[in-house]
Amino acid sequence: MQPTSTVATEPSPAAVRAKFRVVFINATACYLVAYQLVAFVYQASTALVARRLGVPGVWNLGGIHFELGDNSWTRNLVLEVYSSGPALTLALGLLALGWFGKRQRHRRGLAKLLLLWVAFHACNTVFGGLLADTVTQSGWWYVPNWLLGAGSTWPSLVLGLLLAAGQVVLGFLAATPFILAQDSHTILQFERRPQLVRATIVGPWLVGSSLLIISRLPSLSLNEGLHYATMALLVVPLALGCLQESFSQKKWTPSPTRVAWGLLALAGLALLAWRVGLAGGVRV
Repeated sequence: MQPTSTVATEPSPAAVRAKFRVVFINATACYLVAYQLVAFVYQASTALVARRLGVPGVWNLGGIHFELGDNSWTRNLVLEVYSSGPALTLALGLLALGWFGKRQRHRRGLAKLLLLWVAFHACNTVFGGLLADTVTQSGWWYVPNWLLGAGSTWPSLVLGLLLAAGQVVLGFLAATPFILAQDSHTILQFERRPQLVRATIVGPWLVGSSLLIISRLPSLSLNEGLHYATMALLVVPLALGCLQESFSQKKWTPSPTRVAWGLLALAGLALLAWRVGLAGGVRV
């Protein structure tokens, strides 16, 4: 009697499409939750430091608008208020990246993907964000100018271009960790890599950013709109790197691909809370 061998059956095209739809939904939820977390840390830390230093302002859907006259700003005041957000955001990104590398990298579930998106958004807020802030002459654009330029604007432009180039490099370097964050063997197959890029990178960026823009209307600022655009400096090289990455197998058992309803609800609640909480403005 000959032993029977078990042959893995290839999923049908319809099953593959359904799995990619679920992956897209989950990835978009991760994108939204991560963005809201990073934006809250950045803006809340700025507002708290400004309140501690007695700088009046209003925090609304369009960001934080200070009401202190130009002549009342001192060098130390500018540096303390406008550097707090980038500093804490960068720390949050590094913490998320470290947690991913040490605790979540080889575990199943969406936690590792969420941590990567937190790191990505933190990177864009600080690196690509300086370029956006330089265009609008706001945010932490003030910090390098007052720190290095004695009121001149060249430091923010030079540093912004350097950090933007660094974000492109980081996007390429993040390809392998991003592939490792996927749990399904079906979507990891190299021949399906274009679908993976659309479902987990480009799609969440475009759809997630569109939902965030809608949630900020009619108070969306040009600066925040540019922040969504500078995300391309990370997303595009990340997508190109994933297309070239040949890794397609994992040693551990994959987890079932299901809609993360809890994460999806959290994303919706975060959008709603941001809208309701800041629609009327909050005094700093």
